[in-house]
Amino acid sequence: MSKNLISICNLSFKYDAEEVENVLTDISLSIKQGEWVSIVGHNGSGKSTLAKFINGLLTPTNPNSVNINGIDTFDEDKIWEVRKQVGMVFQNPDNQMVATTVRDDVAFGLENTGVERNEMKNRINWALQKVKMENYLNHEPYRLSGGQKQRVAIAGIIAMLPLVIILDEATSMLDPMGRKEVLETVWKLNKEEGITVINITHDLEEAIFSDRLFVMNKGRISIEGVPKEVFQESQKLVEAGLELPFSLQVQSSLANKGIEIARTCLTKEVLVNELWKLKSKT
Repeated sequence: MSKNLISICNLSFKYDAEEVENVLTDISLSIKQGEWVSIVGHNGSGKSTLAKFINGLLTPTNPNSVNINGIDTFDEDKIWEVRKQVGMVFQNPDNQMVATTVRDDVAFGLENTGVERNEMKNRINWALQKVKMENYLNHEPYRLSGGQKQRVAIAGIIAMLPLVIILDEATSMLDPMGRKEVLETVWKLNKEEGITVINITHDLEEAIFSDRLFVMNKGRISIEGVPKEVFQESQKLVEAGLELPFSLQVQSSLANKGIEIARTCLTKEVLVNELWKLKSKT
């Protein structure tokens, strides 16, 4: 069984000590090495703040609250080691481009950590091949599409050989094709390289294929479990300000009309198959 790579215990936080309400309240969770986990919630639910604790952008006020691969992030002397192991892809692709060519952009993190030149070349080529951007080595990043920019950002992260990639609403500004490109790229890295993925999103369609889900509402985890279990809590998902996947919306509408489907249909494909079975019985 894979070890717990990330452990969070009773984490609470507010940005301003004068604030009445916490941004996070009593968050406890664990994530195993190699998992694909989605943390979902409406804007303001605390999910992006939680992500910042996982990659060391924020540090807890108490020891043993956040542990990343055996490192207690309360110890600020070790925070750079945490950031080497946890990479984050942010929402806006343009805000992540730091160089004038794709090659230099991927090299940026490696140069700042003193990676030897030949090793750097090998890692840049390997990372760009992994995200299928090796033919864009000398291209100017600003000329790329949104999906391509996010794939370059991912290449820059995996070149650092992290254990974890966090997608912080990384597809929310992309068109459907760009979104598909990014998710397929990270899915492949998860399966082939064993990189742990944490997808921070408000889009439940993206969360369907996760190993596990954590649903956040008002700074707390309101539901957790495998997708099949979580999506049975449709009322709680709606109360958290989330829009149910299309397949579940259809299933709910049919139930209101007295048409019951035997199983929870998380995808359109499964829904179509179940509807076809119903039709065959009539």
